[in-house]
Amino acid sequence: MSYVINGEEKETDDYGFLLEPDYSDEAVQVIAEAEGIALTDDHMTVINYFRDKYRDEGKTPNFRNFMKDMEEVMPGADSKKMYDLFPQDGPAKQAVKIAGLPKPYGKGGY
Repeated sequence: MSYVINGEEKETDDYGFLLEPDYSDEAVQVIAEAEGIALTDDHMTVINYFRDKYRDEGKTPNFRNFMKDMEEVMPGADSKKMYDLFPQDGPAKQAVKIAGLPKPYGKGGY
């Protein structure tokens, strides 16, 4: 599987995660469309959060730390809201995939 982003074919793993991060807006649009997600501002808040964490730390946080941070970033956010936004695999995986990042480590993104 691969995605065509900005006219360039980007390789993915068997689960559809990019092998190398792509921080372009087009990457988000292409992958979200493939995932069947119509992006909202809330989606983009989560996606940008994961991109920032990956850029700063070289990995994405586990679900517990993600939810703790989301309480500050998106008041009123709870796990139900996050799973409503990213229903297929949850935010720790599906949001990371749409963000154009490599597959998270472990079962919860760490």
